[in-house]
Amino acid sequence: MGIVLGPNRYGKAENRLLRVYRDTPRHEIRDLNVSTSLRGDFADAHVTGDQAKVLPTDTQKNTVFAFAKERRVGQIEEFALTLGRHFVDDIEPVDLARVDIEEFAWERIEVDGRGHDHSFVRTGPEVRTTAVTVESGAAWVVSGLKDLTVLKSTGSEFSGFLTDRYTTLPETWDRVLATSLEVQWRYGRLVVDWAVSYASVRAILLSRFATTRSMALQQSLWEMGRGVLEERPEVAEIRLSAPNRHHIAVDLTAFGLENPNEVFHATDRPYGVIRATAVRDDAPPAGPAWDV
Repeated sequence: MGIVLGPNRYGKAENRLLRVYRDTPRHEIRDLNVSTSLRGDFADAHVTGDQAKVLPTDTQKNTVFAFAKERRVGQIEEFALTLGRHFVDDIEPVDLARVDIEEFAWERIEVDGRGHDHSFVRTGPEVRTTAVTVESGAAWVVSGLKDLTVLKSTGSEFSGFLTDRYTTLPETWDRVLATSLEVQWRYGRLVVDWAVSYASVRAILLSRFATTRSMALQQSLWEMGRGVLEERPEVAEIRLSAPNRHHIAVDLTAFGLENPNEVFHATDRPYGVIRATAVRDDAPPAGPAWDV
């Protein structure tokens, strides 16, 4: 029986980067969490302990911060492409680089009706994401968002489902539907206005969630994904994940009160998790875009 080294990567995870632009008295900030991962000719590092071809993870960290100073941090997709191409093109043993970035949004604190020049407040838990994979002469971009919490107080039902002797869930034709969305979409090309595309995809997701008469969370995800592909030709594939944040109507009859779907107990666990993918039938190959 022979034993061989399988696929391997290494990198520096979660480099927390705050970039402050002080070009004018009115400052701008970018708040990122950057992770890098490299694949290449690193077998000797594993098999014999020879580190001659290993670029230290500390160097990867330093590169992130240096690039943030040397090159303006624009859209996170472009920053990730720049980092990934550097590692592949300039570091000889590297044949693939993956750069994951999370961006945390801030807005200016308003003072006397005007945004303050250098004071900011976080806008909420929602996080913008990208995962960029670069090989020599090729690249793939997956953008996304997570922790986008949405709720509709009606317009959702769940009935006609399969039952067996363990089923106790009653059918409902009017329920609260709430979830915390995690969505990723793969671009079919690299020439994209990243900011416009992100804002549009987000708006489509929210609009379809709000306006779809949901027979199940599965249907809602499909309509959201389908809507993005219908309206954004640059998107080749979209993957959606949604935990069902259950809201259970409280029985108030013991207190002589009716509860026509007005008072709920919000539960955080256990919860159902629904995942769905929508993809164009002529989408370009995903290559290593989804590899982790």
